[in-house]
Amino acid sequence: MNDGSSMASVANGSTPVPVLRIEPSRGWVSLKLRELWEYRELLYFLTWRDIKVRYKQSVLGVSWAIIQPFVSMVVFTVFFGKLANLGPEGVPYPIWNYAAMVVWTYFAFALTQSSNSLVTSSALLKKIYFPRLVVPIAATLSGLVDFFIAMAVLIPMMLFYGYAPTLNTLWLIPLILLTFVTAFGVGLWFSALNVQFRDVKHGVPFLVQIWFFATPIVYSATDRITDPKWLAIYSLNPMVGVSEGFRWALLGLEPHPGPMILVSAVVSATIFVGGLFYFRRMEKTFADVV
Repeated sequence: MNDGSSMASVANGSTPVPVLRIEPSRGWVSLKLRELWEYRELLYFLTWRDIKVRYKQSVLGVSWAIIQPFVSMVVFTVFFGKLANLGPEGVPYPIWNYAAMVVWTYFAFALTQSSNSLVTSSALLKKIYFPRLVVPIAATLSGLVDFFIAMAVLIPMMLFYGYAPTLNTLWLIPLILLTFVTAFGVGLWFSALNVQFRDVKHGVPFLVQIWFFATPIVYSATDRITDPKWLAIYSLNPMVGVSEGFRWALLGLEPHPGPMILVSAVVSATIFVGGLFYFRRMEKTFADVV
């Protein structure tokens, strides 16, 4: 929905006050990102709400943020590291797998939550006006708390296996941003589609599962694909550059994943921008359909 503002006077005709008129948008509309800053407090409270709801009446609480990637790492170490021998030579499979698993866990959670965010906030959408982008952003941001908790386990693991942080570790900042943009961009598409077609929420977990095996989490992309041309095509999956980049930044593995990260970043940015415009085009129908 678009908002147009006009000036109206108080009944006594003294002081003019601003009036917000909400009208349906037409065609392709501007993103109006400035509104997000004006509603930054709402974004904060929705993010904090999602965090509290997730752990309300939970026995283990925030420990789940560590348990999920850690247990997955143990299972994958047994079946893929020991039995299938899919890890790179000379690198302990547990730390190698966990370095990618921790960022994948955040991506999968953020994508799933943002995809369902509009439907779960349907009561709020029907009552008041605010930039609808706030809802999927809050859902994506809330997962960062679990991510940083899980990352806290990674440091002792690195020291245990003899890996110390280097200057390459600073590359984690843009890689985390790339993960956020990818999850948020895809989540924008699915959150808008989920309002129109409710079976989307059933398809997202299936997509995440396929995406997991299409991403080098339990295996190495550079060991399995040696042709640069096919490696570039494989990097069209945005999470390829992220997972390989995390391993390089933390463990110093070669070769340098710069080309993969670049391709993944371009694809992620395309998905993100397209998702923004599609979301803004469809949001005029959210309150009526949801």
